[in-house]
Amino acid sequence: MKILVIGSGGREHALCWKIAQSAQTTQIYAAPGNPGMAGIGTCIPGQDYLAIAQAIQPDLTVVGPESPLAGGVVDQFRARGFPIVGPQAAAARLESSKAFAKAFMQRAGIPTARYIAADTPEQALDAVLRMGTPVVLKADGLAAGKGVVIAQSQVEAEQAIPLLLQPGSQIVIEEFLTGEEVSFIVLSDGHSAAVLDPTQDHKAVFDGDRGPNTGGMGAYCDGRILSQPQQQQILDQVIFPAIDTMRLEGCPYTGFLYAGLMMTADGPRVLEFNARLGDPETQVILHRMASDFVPLLLSAARGQLESGGLSWRPEPSVCVVLAAAGYPGDVRTGDVITGVESSTVFQAGTRRVGDNLVTAGGRVLGVTAAGTDLRTAIASAYGEVSRVHFDGMHYRTDIGQKGLKRW
Repeated sequence: MKILVIGSGGREHALCWKIAQSAQTTQIYAAPGNPGMAGIGTCIPGQDYLAIAQAIQPDLTVVGPESPLAGGVVDQFRARGFPIVGPQAAAARLESSKAFAKAFMQRAGIPTARYIAADTPEQALDAVLRMGTPVVLKADGLAAGKGVVIAQSQVEAEQAIPLLLQPGSQIVIEEFLTGEEVSFIVLSDGHSAAVLDPTQDHKAVFDGDRGPNTGGMGAYCDGRILSQPQQQQILDQVIFPAIDTMRLEGCPYTGFLYAGLMMTADGPRVLEFNARLGDPETQVILHRMASDFVPLLLSAARGQLESGGLSWRPEPSVCVVLAAAGYPGDVRTGDVITGVESSTVFQAGTRRVGDNLVTAGGRVLGVTAAGTDLRTAIASAYGEVSRVHFDGMHYRTDIGQKGLKRW
């Protein structure tokens, strides 16, 4: 099978890495790809994905990032008969519009935080006063995981509102929830769902969940993050109501559905829906997955999701993201990277300049390792991190520490 992966980040590098392990895979293409993906398959520059597909005639396409999904790439591919994994643009609104997602959750009876959608700064500030602080402010559209501000005071909210409220859009003001965050991802064919092992992301840039939100500074995948009763509760109260309601509303949800959850004292509450795999959650999920991923992807693209569970290695996996100088603000690029050869390193913001691999984005690398237990996996990941260097490199030193509390 010829398989096309759309995207150029660490998530897509991990997809190529896992897909290459399948006996069904004969050729991997990535559009536009990155240097890490070029070591696995053929990278094709450009973002005219339909033209690329018409040229290479892939047997299966997997979409990584949210922007092509929101732009209708799945609609375009299906109209031409190309099997593809992902939701159509109308279903991808669960991610591309926070206001749509919150209203959808209300219709579907999915537990989530109280919210108010505002059209103007004045309405937003009034909503903050009514909601009280701390309060969560969310940009309505796509923001690469960085369109969320937790305002601890009214002053912080006043400063954040103009930055998040885009012309012609809305801002969502949301109740602040307490608990532990969990990423819960499934693959759906519009009717049923294959459950991927839960993960925990680390959004804030600094240790202890301090500083501004990022696209994700690391993640771990461990079988003890959620109990089986908790997973079933999430399926019953969140995942299946979402899939069923989408179908009943004439918009079947196919592809990856990511529920960002807060596990509160009153049960799971949805913080956000994403219409694709998470990044860096994908890195640890696929690193820990023992099953061949390709048959599952193909069955989902054909609308006939295979029955039977995925198999997982018992060892936890940990991914530590190495970020460039300035991230998540103004990023410096062009710094030479060394030490990636001997580790499982998923490349994201990189490019080749002559013989050198250099930084080319905010989140540069995802160093990933496993261990017999979570503590060992954490130590292994940071041991591999110590081999890598580029000027300005920074990373969190506490990835996975919350999981140690479950011991």
